[in-house]
Amino acid sequence: MKIWFDILTPKQLLFFGPMIQKLGKNHKILCTSRNYGQVVDLAKLKHVNLLLVGRHGGSGREEKLRASTQRIDRLTDIISKFSPDLVISFCSPEASRVAFGLGINHVVFSDSPHAEAVMRLALPFAQKLLIPWIIPKEDFVKYGISKNNIIQYKAIDAAIIVKGRSEGKSLKVDKQKKTIVIRPEESAAAYALGKASISNDIISEFSKEKEKYNVLVLGRYKPQINRIKKEFGNEVRIISKVVDGKALLSVTDLFIGSGGTMTAEAALMGIPTISYDAVPNHVEKYLVKIGLVKRERNPKNILQVAKKMLSDGPANRAKAKKVLDSMEDPFTKLMLAIRTL
Repeated sequence: MKIWFDILTPKQLLFFGPMIQKLGKNHKILCTSRNYGQVVDLAKLKHVNLLLVGRHGGSGREEKLRASTQRIDRLTDIISKFSPDLVISFCSPEASRVAFGLGINHVVFSDSPHAEAVMRLALPFAQKLLIPWIIPKEDFVKYGISKNNIIQYKAIDAAIIVKGRSEGKSLKVDKQKKTIVIRPEESAAAYALGKASISNDIISEFSKEKEKYNVLVLGRYKPQINRIKKEFGNEVRIISKVVDGKALLSVTDLFIGSGGTMTAEAALMGIPTISYDAVPNHVEKYLVKIGLVKRERNPKNILQVAKKMLSDGPANRAKAKKVLDSMEDPFTKLMLAIRTL
């Protein structure tokens, strides 16, 4: 069987990596992506061979549209020649349109019903949707997929990433100090457009503590990174290159994130974790509910919460391991979905 994976983000690359390895033993695999620095650099780090087709559309609506239509056009030629039997993606709008147009079965994953634009563009064309068990099927049905075509798996996506191998080198930090990593919120996704940013206020609060802590800021996009550099200069350490997240978290004493995948990764590794909940989602709510993440939206309060959590130490490590061990491999459910097509 020929299988096409369309991989658009670092999270998707890490999530699909083990599946690509397993399926690659018996099937011919084609992996495509966009010319998007974070994915390209991470693919090199993880030794994943990607065919780059098109580009990331940035944060503007018109540029997103142009990049997507251009990518669909180029993918049509490539995929028509490759002639896959199956397409797998994380609700890639371009993969959905090409698969539908060429009459290829498309299996999609998602843990983000809040990403309304992507869901509307992808789900009506998908044959099967696989989701974490903590998300109600009804959250996706409204976008045009039948409830009968949704399969739940007992895991959150970060668990697959945490269970994977770390291939990067740990960052060198002053071991005499506690290390705090701050992850700014997503700024270019359609669901984030128009939302106010509070990460700079958080960074500002922690920059005052640079003598006491190693304060690391893990940026997402060049414009975002440049803005942080311009505002804070050498007040904090800004990580602008792609790093292996697991390797970075291995030297992290406390993680502050927007509630996305890396927030979940840190929590499942037993690292004291604070979410400022930039984009409310089911996974973040679940981790807060079971006590692996503390939610705090006030930048000034976050500093005080962080100090308390650092003094308490990684109290959640045993609990995090128990939660992580209870989660299944979604690959089993993927094979079930493929068999039912």
